[in-house]
Amino acid sequence: MNLHLINSRGSPPCIPCITKTLVHQTDLWPRHISAAVRASATAAEMVVAGPEQPGGKMVVELVGAFNELTERMDNTVLSTSSSRLLFKSLKLCIPILQSLPLSPDGRAPLSRALSVAVILADLQMDAEVISTGLLREVLEAGAISIYDVRDRIGTSTSHLLHESLRVKHMSLKVEVLDDDSATALRKFCLTYYDVRALVLDLAIKLDMMRHLDYLPRYRQQMIGLEVMKLHAPLAHAIGTNLLSLELEDLSFRYLFPYSYLYLDAWLRSHESGNKPLIDVCKEQLLQSLKSDPLLTEIVSKISVEGRYKSRYSTMKKLLRDGRKLEEVNDILGLRVILTPLSGVDESEMGEKACYRAREVVQSLWEEIPSRSKDYILRPKANGYKSLHMAVDTGENGRTRPLMEIQIRTAEMDILASGGAASHALYKGGVTDPEEAKHLKAIMMAAAELAALRLQDFPSANHKGLETDKRGRVFRLLDKNGDGKISIDELMEVMEDLGAPGDDAREMMQLLDSNSDGFLSSDEFDLFQNQVEFIRNLEDRDDHYQTLLNEKLQIGNETGLIPLYSTQQGDSLVTN
Repeated sequence: MNLHLINSRGSPPCIPCITKTLVHQTDLWPRHISAAVRASATAAEMVVAGPEQPGGKMVVELVGAFNELTERMDNTVLSTSSSRLLFKSLKLCIPILQSLPLSPDGRAPLSRALSVAVILADLQMDAEVISTGLLREVLEAGAISIYDVRDRIGTSTSHLLHESLRVKHMSLKVEVLDDDSATALRKFCLTYYDVRALVLDLAIKLDMMRHLDYLPRYRQQMIGLEVMKLHAPLAHAIGTNLLSLELEDLSFRYLFPYSYLYLDAWLRSHESGNKPLIDVCKEQLLQSLKSDPLLTEIVSKISVEGRYKSRYSTMKKLLRDGRKLEEVNDILGLRVILTPLSGVDESEMGEKACYRAREVVQSLWEEIPSRSKDYILRPKANGYKSLHMAVDTGENGRTRPLMEIQIRTAEMDILASGGAASHALYKGGVTDPEEAKHLKAIMMAAAELAALRLQDFPSANHKGLETDKRGRVFRLLDKNGDGKISIDELMEVMEDLGAPGDDAREMMQLLDSNSDGFLSSDEFDLFQNQVEFIRNLEDRDDHYQTLLNEKLQIGNETGLIPLYSTQQGDSLVTN
């Protein structure tokens, strides 16, 4: 994700200039988009002008990046101390990274560092891990040392940064990365490395895999092979399934591009209009469950989660089991989670709700009896309970993949998740039960230590202030806690960013709408709205650019032509 605000001259544009241009050009846009842009642009124009000096531009970047990351983080990992650590790390990194040349993949170093930080924030890692991800880019550029990080950020962060550098070179410990050496290396990593350093390295690998197009083909294949054998199973082993699935699919794409495109085209051919098939089925099932009177009488909450099986997992089933595509029953998957009403015998009521939900599913789609399993009536040896069923979602003579549906109560889901760590270790190549138990204990201890190190503490300066995430950056700038940002406080931030005091005075003049010499929370919130508005446009532009690039490459390199219509949506069909 590109979080930079850069124009064709290589510098951030004047925000009001952009918003005025957008307002004048919205007549060319669809009506629903045009109205939203006009409203946002009008709000942005309420501030007099955008900062043009380097210090002001870095404050824009600081505020935008901090808000982007903290809005993705859950409150359980975002305490006052965590916010301060992240803010301090951003202040150190932004001016250094902005001064560095472009990376080999064509991205700005700051953009690359923030992309890794976003992945870590989405994984709900703590501020220390995210800060380390930012600092790693600066350290590898030779701009700072481990000792600088220790003195300016903190000892524990410098230790984690050093640990992440050890993990970076783990593949060098073996000469040939065959199955046996890869398995041994994964076990070594789980035993001797801080699990947070492993997650950081995996996030960096994922970001790298998303931007491999600049490398020659043989280098893409070598990196893809290493990720497939070492990093993707390691991601399984530590329970970061979102990382492992995307790492597998990206590796698959570079190692076997034509096989990947074939599976991808087949899956996309089943989409309905502009919506993925899994989303259509999810909405259909959720609406049917919520409208069922028998079910709503005994449950207080109904949720449905959906997922596609990864392309790589689908390929393995096809090759290993010799199945046809239509016979793979879990390419699509839905999970129904029911919360029974509080009262007497909630367990019995929950089981009753699960069986009723199964009847609702049977009324929507044709069940495949041979694929159904009742783990409520006959739980697994580890206590796992759930209803599993496969259904045929085809309609009007149109063939679609079979869909797996799991139905369970919230309590059953918690128990299933509690056993997920052992299952994840098995998927990562750790099959011995005692070894899995030992490694799981190590991971739990590391997580508890991280939580203890960054536990929150009360702040006497901010009593009674709202604790919303958007207000965090204002409170961090408001050092004395008087509810407003003074010129001295703004100058202190500018100095941390390496900018002169004149930049702070210029920014104060531009943002201080009532000319009282201070920035109130309302005035600062208007500024944050400006930053968010422009960054949303930048993100949308990046997204469109990526989609267009992928589709043009598909057309040029493989003969697969993307066709668009109201009936086929974004599905790919072959010549």
